[in-house]
Amino acid sequence: MAAGGLAGLLPAQTQLEYALLDADTPQEKENLVYQYLKKMDSRERDLTVPELGGDLQWLNTEVPLSLHKDLCGKVVVLDFFTYCCINCLHLLPDLHALEHQYSDKGPNSGRRDGRFSEAAFNAPQGIAIKSNVIYVADTENHLIRKIDLELEMVTTVAGIGIQGVDKEGGAKGEEQPISSPWDVVFGNSISGTHEDDVLWIAMAGTHQIWALMLEGGKLPKGSDLKKGVCLRFAGSGNEENRNNAYPHKAGFAQPSGLSLASEEPWNCLFVADSESSTVRTISLKDGAVKHLVGGERDPLNLFAFGDVDGAGINAKLQHPLGVTWDKKRKLLYVADSYNHKIKVVDPKMKNCATLAGTGEASNVIGSSFTQSTFNEPGGLCVEENGRLMYVADTNNHQIKVLDLDTKILSMLPILNPEACDVPDNLPVQKDKIANLPKLPKSAPNVQLPSLTVAPGQTIQFLLKLTLPPDSKLNEEAPNSWFITAEGNTWLLQGQCLSGEIKDVSCQTVIPFQLPRSCLSTEAILVVKACLYYCSKGSSACMMKGISFSQPLQIASTNQGSLTQVELIYAFLTN
Repeated sequence: MAAGGLAGLLPAQTQLEYALLDADTPQEKENLVYQYLKKMDSRERDLTVPELGGDLQWLNTEVPLSLHKDLCGKVVVLDFFTYCCINCLHLLPDLHALEHQYSDKGPNSGRRDGRFSEAAFNAPQGIAIKSNVIYVADTENHLIRKIDLELEMVTTVAGIGIQGVDKEGGAKGEEQPISSPWDVVFGNSISGTHEDDVLWIAMAGTHQIWALMLEGGKLPKGSDLKKGVCLRFAGSGNEENRNNAYPHKAGFAQPSGLSLASEEPWNCLFVADSESSTVRTISLKDGAVKHLVGGERDPLNLFAFGDVDGAGINAKLQHPLGVTWDKKRKLLYVADSYNHKIKVVDPKMKNCATLAGTGEASNVIGSSFTQSTFNEPGGLCVEENGRLMYVADTNNHQIKVLDLDTKILSMLPILNPEACDVPDNLPVQKDKIANLPKLPKSAPNVQLPSLTVAPGQTIQFLLKLTLPPDSKLNEEAPNSWFITAEGNTWLLQGQCLSGEIKDVSCQTVIPFQLPRSCLSTEAILVVKACLYYCSKGSSACMMKGISFSQPLQIASTNQGSLTQVELIYAFLTN
């Protein structure tokens, strides 16, 4: 508002507030608000609201909104919000309710148990997987949900569906109110006879770490607990960066990520404590809470953030949201979200260093980890054999894959069935194969070394093609890759058989998953590419092709969840 208008508005607004306090009935209050709005309407010229700046970034709108053209005559709720603040997140249900009530479209989200086709979640965050069961931190429903992949059912195991204020707990899970659970991880009680009998919960809303007893057992510095009980394990509930030998006296500030190192000498939970910009540890022997990296010594200073590699308190992070333990290398990886980086921590030396990312919020898949970029990565995990790390690159809406052995970064394709040719049966598949482009007879065929794989395993082909000097890709032509398997069409059942090549300056990722039921122990998969490129100095254009033959040895034993194969070729002459 203009300065003069604002000065004239404040007295009238103050009078309204006092009058509302004195009003006795809802009708009186409604009349007071109506009279106030009527008075403001008469002063429209004095209360002109200026347009928002033209350089702002707008989300969930096709074009920037104009207060006068698009919103004139409408009630506008202006909420000053930051996603890193749990208190701001707790206002979202009120905003969602307003949006739902006054919108003609608020939401696919919801709170429903039942079969997969009818279940609903609301902004789920962390998950923990064991065999055919997934536990989910259903954050904005304030619930812990259980997904049974075998029965295809979703049930609630903790929470009542509204935000809780209880900071002690102790009731049976489905009767215990909880607040904004952000991550979950399996662990073992100190007296139980079952493995993974505890589900640890990063309870961001009350700044605590809780436990859900999946079986009867005992927690460090605790008494015997029955199956199904959900209760506070560490954290006083005060929002602070306080370490203490007694877990209930320690303080956290919006803990958002958990990872377990059960082996000695660690035997602890690692906690990404986002609002204090620290990584903390909780001993699973005695519950002691200790500092690892980031932050500062003053437990009340939650603004000691930065982007500094170093040891212990000299290292600085900014709102880390995820952690994952690498059993193979005995290292901890951190999603340093607001620094747009992945950090690596050696817990023995308390040293923290940048592993991947430049610090720039963008989306670049470079030739190395440190030349690649992220945009607020929010979660990460290391696969069982310790080679690949998957990163949820949140604001880029991607899953990035970091090969910890080769230091190669790639993007995990999330296949959209509508965007690729997915055959539903073999007769249809033959038609699809017949429609694939034919390579010129001069196209070279690169024979690759035999690859041992297992049913159900995923292969990522990393296609990197180089054009002759002074050539450029004809972007208007149908540059593409496609997959064939002559004599072994069963391999192609349900696969994405072709895709575009948009840019040869970066690698094209081609995903392929072997069927879970394989009809042979040997097969040959062929990946072909067809390019159209032109000489920069003339209008002459040509078509070139290349094929890569990949022999497969299909074993019955597990070979890992994913393997990568590089397909590299340089077209030397025009």
